[in-house]
Amino acid sequence: MGAGRLNVGLHYAVAVRALCEFTAKQGDLDLRFTPSPTAQEGINGHAVVTGRRGPNYRTEVALEGGWGELLVRGRADGYDPDQNLVEEIKTHRGKFDAIPDNHRHLHWAQVRVYGHLLCRQLGMDSVNLALVYYDIGSGQETVLRETRSAQELAALFAGLCERFSNWADSEAAHRAARDAALGALRFPHADFRPGQRQLAENVYRANTSGRCLLAQAPTGIGKTVGSLFPVLRAMPTEGLDKVFFLAAKTPGRRLALDAAASLGAGRTIPLRVLELTARDKACEHPDKACQGDACPLAKGFYDRLPAARAASARVAVLDRDALREVGLAHEVCPYYLGSEMARWADMVVGDYNYYFDGSAMLYALALERGWKTSVLVDEAHNMVSRARAMYSVELERGQLRAARANAPGVVKKALERVGRAWSGVDKEAPLPSAPYQVLPEVPDKLLDALQNATSAVNDFLVEVPGPLDPELQRFHFDALAFLRLAESFGAHSLCDLARCGARDSTISIRNVVPAPFLAPRFALARSVTLFSATLNPWHYFCDLLGMPPDTAWADVASPFSASQLEVHVAKRISTRYQHRAASLRPIADLVARQYAERPGNYLAFFSSFDYLEQVLEELQARHPDVPAWRQERRMSEPERAAFLERFVPGGRGVGFAVLGGSFGEGIDLPGERLIGAFVATLGLPQVNPVNEQLRERMQAMFGAGYDYTYLYPGMQKVVQAAGRVIRTEQDRGVVWLIDDRFARSEVRALLPAWWAVDAAAS
Repeated sequence: MGAGRLNVGLHYAVAVRALCEFTAKQGDLDLRFTPSPTAQEGINGHAVVTGRRGPNYRTEVALEGGWGELLVRGRADGYDPDQNLVEEIKTHRGKFDAIPDNHRHLHWAQVRVYGHLLCRQLGMDSVNLALVYYDIGSGQETVLRETRSAQELAALFAGLCERFSNWADSEAAHRAARDAALGALRFPHADFRPGQRQLAENVYRANTSGRCLLAQAPTGIGKTVGSLFPVLRAMPTEGLDKVFFLAAKTPGRRLALDAAASLGAGRTIPLRVLELTARDKACEHPDKACQGDACPLAKGFYDRLPAARAASARVAVLDRDALREVGLAHEVCPYYLGSEMARWADMVVGDYNYYFDGSAMLYALALERGWKTSVLVDEAHNMVSRARAMYSVELERGQLRAARANAPGVVKKALERVGRAWSGVDKEAPLPSAPYQVLPEVPDKLLDALQNATSAVNDFLVEVPGPLDPELQRFHFDALAFLRLAESFGAHSLCDLARCGARDSTISIRNVVPAPFLAPRFALARSVTLFSATLNPWHYFCDLLGMPPDTAWADVASPFSASQLEVHVAKRISTRYQHRAASLRPIADLVARQYAERPGNYLAFFSSFDYLEQVLEELQARHPDVPAWRQERRMSEPERAAFLERFVPGGRGVGFAVLGGSFGEGIDLPGERLIGAFVATLGLPQVNPVNEQLRERMQAMFGAGYDYTYLYPGMQKVVQAAGRVIRTEQDRGVVWLIDDRFARSEVRALLPAWWAVDAAAS
């Protein structure tokens, strides 16, 4: 576990890089923006360097060796037997002198460990070592060389291992105690809730068989505990190093932390649980740069890290508050202390992006360190839209002008070249005056200009380190993201051009099928379980997310009965855009009639704020006796809380909200807090040029353009919103589905099986 793993025969296995990072890092945290290559550029750079070597040159040389009860292993970038030379290759941008000394100190430690392992493996008395720094921009190599005797390297290696051994011993003891406790883990309640056992059994089987799982499980059965418990039970038998629990929103993360506590974390089980929080929420000094001469919590960070790490390891549940407390007590940055503790926690709770996006920290660590992981994805119906956003980026012409306005001279010239290339795209596009069009490919001239501009910014930062103008920094980061996505552009994405007026346009790389990006992440884990109340149809998620062909599907039986929920279809009302005006009065009358029949708390969902406002105005005019309140645009957290506080037991009134917004999922209003819902829309995404392009691509790839683009995403929102009504086995309520299309068989097939839909309603 941690940076290494238990190993049969030897006590603890650790990667060379992890060993060196643990023992050789020193000095300040220095995270001012540095010009680093993309992952693909790094791979290409390594290939260029190794391609320049002789015919006997070996790459990715696997090496390992023991010290006491430690097994240290890794892959040296290159070995030239003709020169008896081990090379460690590092790619960078800009001036070599800008690479911090503490980085080079770490790199030397790595190549010296590889040198020792090679001397031991080949029985050599000495070896030549080199650090090769390859500048992606210029193609130049800067080579630092030294010659070390096998005796010297053995002593250096022993020193590193000795410093790591006490920690390794404690980690091995922790792992043994953790696995012993998990082997005897019992469910924290007297019995499973109905449906909860079925979910737990499916999750356990997925982990023991090494498969992925899509689990549709109704709200209210305790999905969080029901999914976490079987994974923890499987950890010792399957040799799992980590559990990653990923949630779309803060409440989901809180539920996971509470579930871990209920299962005994910190009390009966020595289970380390860590919550990862976004940097902007965890930063103690948002006005300061992440470097030693600016932020006191970055000064001497690595010198104080060992004590902070040891203290953190003694805290069972390292949520945001606990991390802050430990970090400030040891005068280190809480956010980067959390990043360090991700290496040593047993269970990590965070947002989807920590495992699934292009620069995902947890995925990178698992890949680099060979962790055996189980991944749990809560509210997984959000994954398609979230994953598409992770692999999409747009550049705005107005943003370019803002970046150019205050840019330094050399950068301004490069940005002007971007502007000229952009104008060329506008003029040479297949449809020169069209407000929206898909380009046949990512424009090469624009990519060249963007590459030149980002290099100019990088060179400037090397010469004048410090914060960039905010507008320039924003454009720079977006341009870097655009260049990264252009490297992997294919049928899974669109490159489109949208015009707004004579001067402004937007060029986007828009992902439509995340599968090629996510498939390696599913493949790396022992098991990935996606669970939600709305994962129907399962093939939609498998196709778009790139889940393995042997992914299991579980549709967990609902603990609720049809007698608990009246479901009516208002089939004489159309909520189509062209019929909106005619629908206002019938919807207002329907809401008032239902409220009069059974006064209490209701939610009414609409497709837009405009529609919501029009119906609310009609209700207040025709039925002023019905209490009503509404979701406002861009509500703050306190305002959202105030909206929900109106839903009290014994309360009466109708809260108007937008489908797919803050109140359409993730809120819990059991009992009399909510007795009914009106859903005045199918939730279909807007028909616009972008979605029509998406529909065409879905049709070409999966033969289901309309369903994959409009129907399935819309109905997931409908079911989520209606699912707010019945939260426990004691709840009773009513749902009105307002639109004639809800009576269609293909639409009703997407509703929960336990609903008894009355399609004969008026």
